Amino acid sequence: MHDIAPVFAIVCLFIGLPWLVFHYITRWKTAATLTSGDEKLLDDLHEAARRLDDRLCTIERIMTAENPDWRQQCLPGRDASERLLVDEK
Repeated sequence: MHDIAPVFAIVCLFIGLPWLVFHYITRWKTAATLTSGDEKLLDDLHEAARRLDDRLCTIERIMTAENPDWRQQCLPGRDASERLLVDEK
């Protein structure tokens, strides 16, 4: 009975522990990757953001053509350094 404990400890140390470490390293690497569905979703979101940015630029150009001071009117009480939207010149 006393001879089994050191053998069991050595087996656990040299076989069980590395197996456990490599098992969780493999799990971590497979969980950290993006699936093809995730990549497609990111591409779709990027395309939607690009289209929204184009639309916003178009609206800003139209509003600037109609009223060049519209940004100052949208942000009363703020000077130019505090504004969120900066005039492009």
